[in-house]
Amino acid sequence: MRAFQIAETKTQPKIVTLDLPAPGPGEVQVAIRACGLNFADLLMIEGKYQDTPEAPFVLGMELAGEVVAAGPGTALTPGTRVAVFSGQGGLAEAGNFPENRCTPMPDAMSHTQAAAFQIAYGTSHVALDARAGLKPGETLVVLGAAGGVGLTAVEIGKKMGARVIACARGAEKLQIAREAGADETVDSETEDLKGALKALGGVDVVYDAIGGTAGEAAFRALKPGGRFLVIGFASGSQPKLPLNHALVKNITIHGLYWGGYLKLDPGLLTGSMAQLFDWFVQGGLTPHIGGTYPLERVAEALEDLRARRSTGKLVIEIGG
Repeated sequence: MRAFQIAETKTQPKIVTLDLPAPGPGEVQVAIRACGLNFADLLMIEGKYQDTPEAPFVLGMELAGEVVAAGPGTALTPGTRVAVFSGQGGLAEAGNFPENRCTPMPDAMSHTQAAAFQIAYGTSHVALDARAGLKPGETLVVLGAAGGVGLTAVEIGKKMGARVIACARGAEKLQIAREAGADETVDSETEDLKGALKALGGVDVVYDAIGGTAGEAAFRALKPGGRFLVIGFASGSQPKLPLNHALVKNITIHGLYWGGYLKLDPGLLTGSMAQLFDWFVQGGLTPHIGGTYPLERVAEALEDLRARRSTGKLVIEIGG
């Protein structure tokens, strides 16, 4: 099979041909049809991600495909369409994965949609529901609102009854956020982001996938009792949050690493994904695919992700 592999730490990955053994106990073999890209893939290439596997390894954290073989002690049968949060191995034509990382997909969901769904929607739902406790009528500001996770936060925030303010760069990205349900939009490059958010009435919850100065400005616009969600640092820098404001205004800062819940509370992830799949079937969620690429162009897709040229999720379509 072909796979996009990192042979040694901090070296550029490339497409290689690998042998794939039969699945072991508790594993299923999946013919991979699509793999979603994440900023974590870029960090893994640089050796900076907290869960970077030991080299050599195949990139690709989330994928979708069909079970083609099952190892001893498994219940999934060949032909079952599954979404897989693998952590690695998704950018390949096939792979062996633990059965407990595989979730049968709704019939109405395409492989491309499923490959773009789990991390982005799962992150936003756990963050807004389990961590921030977002309530109907509260104001949510989403930084990076046109990105892969940002758009899901806009959709889920509206689904939970919040007033959503979307922050993104430029008119085109702000229009995409409006189409996803945002009530208000603010260009993230405005000279006074804090002032713009306070002029809209202030903020109860900040969903920050960007970091840097934008995160700092949104933090300062929080109302007393507000919650700040640390999702990621797409800007390349961490926000310098004034903790004295957190003290005086009773602000809570929540870190959210979705994959960490596999050990911390796997049942929370299972329940969250069940709710999200139900919302998808009901028509309440629409994965925004910013671009699709064949496996041969995965390096180009990663560069588009790095340069933040895309909106929504980028997906590598591999076969079938």
